[in-house]
Amino acid sequence: MDCYYDEIDMIAEVLQGRKLYTLMGSIAAAAFGYLAFSLWGGWREVLAAFDAVGTAGLLIVLVLSLVNYSLRFVRWQFYLSALGYPVPAVPSGLIYISGFALTTTPGKAGELLRGIFLKTRGMPYKQSTAAFLSERLSDLVAVVLLAMLGGTLYPQGGITVLIGIAVVGTGLLLLSQKKWLIALGERTSERVGRPARVIHQLMLLLIEASRCLTPTLLLSATVLSLVAWSAEAYAFHLILHWMGFEVSLSFAFSVYALAMLAGGLSFLPGGLGSAEAVMVGLLLWSGMPEARAVAATMIIRLATLWFAVALGGAVLVFGGRTLKGEVVYAKV
Repeated sequence: MDCYYDEIDMIAEVLQGRKLYTLMGSIAAAAFGYLAFSLWGGWREVLAAFDAVGTAGLLIVLVLSLVNYSLRFVRWQFYLSALGYPVPAVPSGLIYISGFALTTTPGKAGELLRGIFLKTRGMPYKQSTAAFLSERLSDLVAVVLLAMLGGTLYPQGGITVLIGIAVVGTGLLLLSQKKWLIALGERTSERVGRPARVIHQLMLLLIEASRCLTPTLLLSATVLSLVAWSAEAYAFHLILHWMGFEVSLSFAFSVYALAMLAGGLSFLPGGLGSAEAVMVGLLLWSGMPEARAVAATMIIRLATLWFAVALGGAVLVFGGRTLKGEVVYAKV
């Protein structure tokens, strides 16, 4: 865990001066490469798909993505309050959005950015990391539930869902054993050596994360997560409809959720590659022509993942003092 916090400090150095603009340039290059690679497989089909969706349709999809981000931010605010470090909505919102900038980099570096900015406002890395873990678990719960909608439609997706259920169940069970976590934390605090120190720090982190698992907060977070991810799944359904591929709402929801679940379980940055492969594969299995399946996948990923990266990058570059302010809020 000490190395983990050292990594956060290293990322903080990147935010200084020209290094930030170099970093943002590399992200823009990655986005351009992603777009070029997608178009290379059939740019005419992609352009035809964009024409079918239209400007108004694309705006609707982007608004639904904003609904997703907004509801997840509300959940984030709940977690910060539960951990004892509430932050006013405006700076907290900018900090939260800035984390999207590095979603496509290894190691979930985008999430570490929030911890850096929150530390200037008095929140230790341990608490911000606990909020991050709680958020990821809540997202996983929602995505697994949505993926289960299509469990009877394509049995081959059952393995991915079962793995997701196992991860969710393990996480919830572990965080619910607060007395055990405290006992193990106290025992390892008296030991010497790196393994004991790592386990001790991990127990302290999980104890903090368990504060976000009260029944009321768990229910609220789950509802917010379900609605948030349903918004993007509905956007995917609209894209398929506008492209002339009529499918049920449950089908679209489950395909999108399975793709997001596969991307998350792959541990690849932003689920790049794995999420797209699963989405295209399921669309092909349902009878959609290959070119149109690739085009639909590209549009929804540009309007969700890469739209978030663009917003995060803009906030990171133009957020200024609001992000890096030294105003400290006392723990409550």
